[in-house]
Order: sequence, then C-alpha cells, then structure tokens
Amino acid sequence: METQITYANPDAAAVQGLIDSLNCHPVLAALLVDRGVISPDNARFFLDPDFNQLTNPFELKDMSAGVERIYTAVVNKEKILIFGDFDADGVTATSLVYEFLCRVEADVTWYIPHRTKEGYSLHPPHIDTAADMNVDLIITVDCGISANEAIEAAADEDIDVIVTDHHEPGGSIPSALAVINPKQPDCGAGLDYLAGVGVAFYMVMALRKYFREKQVWERIEEPNLTGFLDLFTIGTIGDMVPLIRDNRALCVAGMRQIKQGGRPGIKALANAARIDLARMDSDDISFKIVPRINAAGRMSHARICVAHLTSPGIGEARTSAQLLDDLNLRRQHIEREIVRDIEIRIQNSPALLDGRLLVLWDKRWEASVLGIAASRLSRKYVCPVVLLSLKDGIATGSCRSVNQINIHQALSDNAGLLEKFGGHAMAAGLTLKEEKLDRLKPGLQQYFEKNYTDADFMKTMKVDAELSLEEVTADLAMEIDRLRPFGIANPEPVFMVRNLWVASSHIIGTCHRKMSLKGESTAYQVEALHFNLPSTEDLPAFYSKLLFKLKINKFKTNTPQMIVQDI
Repeated sequence: METQITYANPDAAAVQGLIDSLNCHPVLAALLVDRGVISPDNARFFLDPDFNQLTNPFELKDMSAGVERIYTAVVNKEKILIFGDFDADGVTATSLVYEFLCRVEADVTWYIPHRTKEGYSLHPPHIDTAADMNVDLIITVDCGISANEAIEAAADEDIDVIVTDHHEPGGSIPSALAVINPKQPDCGAGLDYLAGVGVAFYMVMALRKYFREKQVWERIEEPNLTGFLDLFTIGTIGDMVPLIRDNRALCVAGMRQIKQGGRPGIKALANAARIDLARMDSDDISFKIVPRINAAGRMSHARICVAHLTSPGIGEARTSAQLLDDLNLRRQHIEREIVRDIEIRIQNSPALLDGRLLVLWDKRWEASVLGIAASRLSRKYVCPVVLLSLKDGIATGSCRSVNQINIHQALSDNAGLLEKFGGHAMAAGLTLKEEKLDRLKPGLQQYFEKNYTDADFMKTMKVDAELSLEEVTADLAMEIDRLRPFGIANPEPVFMVRNLWVASSHIIGTCHRKMSLKGESTAYQVEALHFNLPSTEDLPAFYSKLLFKLKINKFKTNTPQMIVQDI
C-alpha cells in the first residue's frame, strides 16, 4: 500500500518567536509549534519540565474520600488488598501503591488475577477470596471502573472498595466508597491522559500530603516520590497514553531515575534485554522492557512481575528477569505462528480484508497473545483487526485499530452482540458467544461506514521537515533529543532528504542494510540504517527521496545516524 505523505506546516511567526526567545535551532522551534507548544514559557516547560506545574491530585474526583479511608485503614491496621491488572500498566501500578503503603507500615498485600483463568478486573469470586483473607479495604489499580457486580458483593461482605482506573466508564459508575478515574464525566481534573499507574501515582501524591498533615512523617521517614517514577514511566509508556503535560514532566524525571539503576528489577531486566541502562530511551521501554513484563501475564502469571519489580536484591531480580526473558521468547514464537497462519489465510482469500476490517477466530489460537498479533496486522494492512480464540462456545479476543478509528466506540455501538468488552479508542478486549460471531464484522463495518471516510484508512506518514544532507548533523540530533521521551502525542520526528547516493553499503544480520549516504555537491556523508528489508536483492544505489528519523550513533560519539522509515 502506497504511503500518503503529509507535511508539517507550523505557523512561521510562532516559530520565529520561539527562535528569538529560546535561542534554539529553527527545526526544534518548528517541532514545538507543530505540537501546540507556542508560548516561550510552555516551550521551556516542555523542554525542561519540573514539578511546579503538576496538577493538584485532590482535583481528581473522590480523591479526598479515598485518601481519608486509606489513612484510617493504615492507622487501625486494617487489612488492605491492592488488586491490579496483568499488563505492564497494572503491575507497575500495583508495585507502586504496594511499596508506598509498606513504607507507612500498613497491613497490605496485593493480588493480580490470572489472565485466562480469571480474566480482567475484579469479579465476585475475588470478593469471596478477600473475605476469606479478612480484607477490610480493596484498592483497585488500572481496573475496577466496570466492576459493579463485584463491588456490590464487597458491600455485602462489609469490605470497602476504592477504585483507581483510567479506562472508559460504562453506562453506570460503580457504587464504591471512592471512584478515582479522570475519565468520569464529572471529574474536572483535566488528567484524562493518565495511565492506570498515573492515577495510582496521583493517589500516592495525595496520600503523602494527607499523611504529612496528620504528622505521620514525624515518626516515619517521608518518602521521596521520585523513587517511584521509574515505575510510573514504564507503565505510562507501556500503556501508550499521551506523553503530554504532567505525563511528560513525570516521564522525563522517571527516565533519569531509571538510568540511575536504583531498582534491581529494572536493572536486571535491562541486562536481560541487552540494553545499556545509561542510554535507555522510550523505544527501549516500548519494545524491550514492556514486552518482557507483559509476557508473564500472557504466558504464565503476571504476579511474577510485581515480585520482580519490588525485589530488594539484584540476585533474586536476575533470576526472575531471565524467566521473563524466556517467557518473552516463547510469546514471540506463538505470536509468529498465529500471524503466519493469518497471512496464509489472507493470501488464499483476499476478501477477508473487504470492508477494511479483519475479523478472524480459531480454536487453536492462544487468546493471551492475540492483541500483539492484531497490532502487527493492523499496522501492515492499515485497518482495524479483531482476533478471537474460541473455546466451549465462547470467543475471547482483542482488537487493535489504526489512525484515529475508534474501535472502542465501534464495540459500544454493537454492545448487544457482546457479553463484555472494554479498553480504549485504539485497543480493546471483547467476549461474545460463538453463535454471534458471524454478526460481528457486519456490525462493526456498519459503524465504520457511517462514521469514517476512505481518507481515514489511508496509510500516512507525516514529514516534520525537509532537510539537506548537510543539515543532518550531530548538533541537530542532540536538539531533537531534547524532545524525548517520544510517544503518543509526542511522536519521534520524521525528516526528508532528496537526491542521495549510496557511497557504501553492506547487509548486517539477515535483512538490515547499513549505508553511507552522500549528496550531489559535497563530500559530506552520513551513516544510515534500513531495518527489516523485504529483500536484500537489487538494492538501490540512489534515492530520490528518503524519510528517516535522526539519532546520535550509540557507538560513535557525536555522530548522526539516519534510521530509514520509507523510500
């Protein structure tokens, strides 16, 4: 499919205003303006964020009620259960709240459900377990907003529940003691971009302040919350929420915290993933750290991850990091087999992609890895993908979407077909009965046809600036680094250069090309890497245009490197 290229067109006057005020590189100024960062003060905060402009956590609806109840539980030595989710967001949130409450000597434990045996979120059988454990207070993290039945069961057992979540609320808000979710319609905090770990962190911020007012820190050392920002950063980047405003400020600090290597679990995981901790960036978190964390929930049990992330010693952490690495390799193998199976089906029956929507199911597929397979296929075919595993008359699976096509809303429009569903605009999970499977694709198609046009399904790539090869320098690469960490709402910039000759070239691995590129009029050359070539035969010696991301070469100090994106 041909890529439609669009070009950034930031306001020239605003760009010049930032150049004059910040004395910064024109390309950096243009990138800031294109991201909506126009005033010099906002630009300074974006480039060098601090904690002074963070939102007051008590602006979140129900925060005061939740904090007061937790304080009472801590003081009275009531049994507290933290109930989390099995993905990277959920396990980092669970670890964060657990560590904080341990600091205040709470009687606290945690629980992560099994992905396939128990499913997502809090259910009535979990309340039975909590009652058997004599739990007085349940705090959900990264789940709970749709757990109405379980929360009613908790009330019958005289167990209070505090929900902290960031998923889209359903038709009714659960009747918990407190529901802390910035996506509630009547929550005016403006923090709807937080991940589950973000909501948990804001609750911990509020708890620290409330405990200070109650003079708790006069007998216990007050914790420095920057020590929890490594967990915040991994969960936030892993859940692909917008890296803007408070999220960006906290992730910038969190990346510094990670690089210091103070948490044995993260340090061991970086070693297992062969990452230089001092140079770790958001790509390393997204593509190396988070998949290893998520592999536990997909292939075994995510409780491994909470124990790993809260491990006090490097020896124990190395053992569990190796286990996570092994589980990730197994997950990759299963995922490749599923994708290969689907690719063969599409090759034999191209009509499967009709309507720009792929919906498939199979009894042999492992449900826990379908989200990753769907993500890979949705990117390749530029359409929403729904994959389901069928067992005992019930289909359970995952959806992934592309561009700005809201798959969660499409599921909402077809809620009558579904037993349950939940998630976000770009990713969701669903369950339905086997006899309704044939109605799922037509129902989703009808929603897409009503709400989207052909342009919404186009494969697009945005070029942030067109450069000459002589402008591709280490100085510019270092200016671009000031925008890190990259992620949703702050994507890594893509640049274009025209008319390039290949001065030298060789294949590394089996399908990656390393090149030295030169322009027409000078001897200046820049190293470029083109990963995952479909073929290593008949490679071009000339590029009329090249789209790339710009980085500092990790192995050559102060040397730029182009990472080819498209030709």
